[in-house]
Amino acid sequence: MSLLVVGLSHRSAPVSVLERAALAPEARGKLLQDAVSAEPVTESAVLSTCNRIELYADVDKFHAGVAELSTLLARHSGVGLEELTPYLYVHYEDRAVHHLFSVACGLDSMVVGEGQILGQIKDALAVAQEQHTAGRLLNDLFQQALRVGKRAHSETGIDKAGQSLVTFGLEQLAAGRAVEGWAHGKRALVIGAGSMSSLAATTLVRNGIGELAVANRTVARAERLVAILTEPGGPGARGGAALFERSRELGGGLTARAVAMAGVEDELALADIVVSCTGATGLVLTGETVAAARAGRTAPLALLDLAMPRDIDAAVHRIEGAHLVDIESLADASADAPMAADVDKVRGIVSDEVAAFGAAQRAAHITPTVVALRTMAADVVTSEIARLDGRLPDLDDKQRAEITQTVRRVVDKLLHAPTVRVKQLASEPGGAGYADALRELFDLDPQTVAAVSRADTRGGSHEARERA
Repeated sequence: MSLLVVGLSHRSAPVSVLERAALAPEARGKLLQDAVSAEPVTESAVLSTCNRIELYADVDKFHAGVAELSTLLARHSGVGLEELTPYLYVHYEDRAVHHLFSVACGLDSMVVGEGQILGQIKDALAVAQEQHTAGRLLNDLFQQALRVGKRAHSETGIDKAGQSLVTFGLEQLAAGRAVEGWAHGKRALVIGAGSMSSLAATTLVRNGIGELAVANRTVARAERLVAILTEPGGPGARGGAALFERSRELGGGLTARAVAMAGVEDELALADIVVSCTGATGLVLTGETVAAARAGRTAPLALLDLAMPRDIDAAVHRIEGAHLVDIESLADASADAPMAADVDKVRGIVSDEVAAFGAAQRAAHITPTVVALRTMAADVVTSEIARLDGRLPDLDDKQRAEITQTVRRVVDKLLHAPTVRVKQLASEPGGAGYADALRELFDLDPQTVAAVSRADTRGGSHEARERA
């Protein structure tokens, strides 16, 4: 295993750099393809959120890998390498595994313990699989990260200590009041219909808003979200019915509608709460647009910008009666102070899982050699039985079968203890050399071992792995 991650996050870079380096969804596939085309890289995956951009790769050379991944991040983000480099961090092998597992548990999030990162990790793996850039290492790594994150949330109170960015942002807008009481009966405008915007709309409905408008470039997606939220018989009927009933419990009938982006300015003039999270590369709401919407209004306007790069002009901070919370202010407000005991428990889970993952990867590294050894032994048995047939042609089928079975049992018994023991030794730190020793002692053909490895990566050697 030669796992390498190069990236930047809210912990290493200012928001101004993060939002300029943000990757558009369509750019991620090209980045992955360019990565696996580079000489030191065999697998790649990219984790891109509003708080981080990380490129994971299986590399055969550390320094060349760091240089290549850094250059690719700069090229695809549009931020010059010299400007980007001071904000990049690098993790290698076990430290890279530890980093991703910590991210999956929410330990590295802006709001410690938030669970949305699990969905983002799942999406990152799905994109890498679609692009055929994730092989055995990254598939195993990301799938295990998802399991570790779920384990942390089920076995500790880390998710109670932290919240999603949406909840945290709304709490900042509520300024000390309970979000439910603050949002009750208000008019809300949600711009965007992706996962973060959908979460924001759901959260607002659960907290009792009276009116909701969802604006999106593709109106059909906004209509689908509105249906999910409000129509008991619509798509996602169970969820829609539950949310609708929740709105009624809080005192009122929710009305919701989908609008085109061209209608955002009209909706803005009516809204009390605005949440925006789109994939736009430019501003969705300028300072002038918000100021115009404020004209003649005395009621305050609360705006939450969860996009990276930002959707809402930072100049809105200076508009009287408008309260803007964006990624930068969330980073400043995040105290990262959940219950220490839960954080310690999660850190213990991460450490245990990193050790288990490393042991499993080291053991898997020797499996192709063990399979090749057993295949060679089987070939020797077949050859010797054929030679015996030539020398003793009068053997009947029963005798021949008994001799064949006896020889195979002898070979299996002779190989069993050393192959089991070598797999145990290989799983320990520093155990990688045992595969080399086994190949040398039994004069195994390296190309045969490599062929088994390739088949294993494609998932085509299940029976061979079972025999090993």
